[in-house]
Amino acid sequence: MGTGTLDRSVAGDAGGQANPVDLPSRDDLLQLQVKSLHLVARDTHLIELGAPDGATLPDYVPGAHIDVHLPGGLVRQYSLAAPAGSRKSYLICVKRDASSRGGSRWLVEQLRLGQALSVGLPRNHFVLNEGQHSSVLIAGGIGITPIACMALRLNQLGRPFALHFGVRERVDAAFTDPSGPLRLPADALSLHVDAERGGVMDVAAIVRAAPPTAHLYCCGPTPMLDAFEVAANAAGHDSSRIHLERFSAQVDAAVTGGFTVELARSARALRVAPGQTILEALRSAGLSVQSSCEQGICGACETRVLSGRPDHRDMLLSPQEKAANQVMMICCSGSLDGTLVLDL
Repeated sequence: MGTGTLDRSVAGDAGGQANPVDLPSRDDLLQLQVKSLHLVARDTHLIELGAPDGATLPDYVPGAHIDVHLPGGLVRQYSLAAPAGSRKSYLICVKRDASSRGGSRWLVEQLRLGQALSVGLPRNHFVLNEGQHSSVLIAGGIGITPIACMALRLNQLGRPFALHFGVRERVDAAFTDPSGPLRLPADALSLHVDAERGGVMDVAAIVRAAPPTAHLYCCGPTPMLDAFEVAANAAGHDSSRIHLERFSAQVDAAVTGGFTVELARSARALRVAPGQTILEALRSAGLSVQSSCEQGICGACETRVLSGRPDHRDMLLSPQEKAANQVMMICCSGSLDGTLVLDL
């Protein structure tokens, strides 16, 4: 998620304000219940989660995701598929991955109505800017989930936008069934089916045709994101208007070690040895720290920096945020100084 060269769209909770996303308490977990399950595309389920007593859930902005805690200690991130609305439920979309390590497979094959799940508070590294400008939304496959949330919100606000959705086969196109539980705004949707068009969607052409004042958003497989990033740079679009979310890291983790991490709240100092990440050093010392992807793409391990210069290796923070050195992803980033002080 995110990129090291383009802005990752931290525009504030209501869009437009340049405020960093607040970090949730690591102890805050919502105890939710499966309210409904719908098959919305091949091997793809839309899952509705709500409080057992129907209580209102914490608010969020389109582009947000939640951490879903699964059996065996697995934690997986899933984008929220619809605007907050009445905030009585969260909708996530899960596609069964053939190479799943247990997350998507369990949710698609084992989850049942009424089942309880522990869920983290919404976090957002892919924030929709809700200003008066036009927006261009580009999605591939299951990447439609956060993009759908954005499209539905922009439609509610009456903002101008175009939605481009690419899938391999028509059966993979979630949220396009007129009778389904969630439907993309048909008048703004351009659906590209690879099998019917003889090739993949021309992302570069879409980017080139975008108005210079538009905000552009992209979420999907790596080749699509790479094409989007190259096209955006080539077209000269302002980096603050280009937003993308990645599912895999592009940079190796910092494992040179040889520095000390001071933990301000724990009053401890740990040596990070060569070959170790900060997260691994903390675990070796018996400390429990929230993490998930361990690639710097989910934000679960985001930690405040109190002193020192991190060696940022994540795919989430914008260049401006990295330069500010206020937060870092301890699963993959290291230190440029001999001592790094963290709010842990």
